[in-house]
Amino acid sequence: MQIAAGKFKAQCLQLMDLVHDTHQRVVITKHGRPVAQLVAVEQRKPRPVFGRLRGRIESFSDVIGPLPDVWPEGRRGGNGPARSPEHS
Repeated sequence: MQIAAGKFKAQCLQLMDLVHDTHQRVVITKHGRPVAQLVAVEQRKPRPVFGRLRGRIESFSDVIGPLPDVWPEGRRGGNGPARSPEHS
């Protein structure tokens, strides 16, 4: 649908309701040339919090199992002091 800018100004609120209800696009013209368009806003449902990062994070170890006694960089698991593997 096309409408001249002057007519759009007079019918703006009615045209906004029309676009909202029908999702029809309205092209606004000045001197017969398109200058703007009125379109309905797409309503997006918010994504749930749980599962939002699904497929974006990779785990290369068992995240549920117990911690190893010696970490790869030489630290012990748990609350003990840091020790290198050769001093264990």
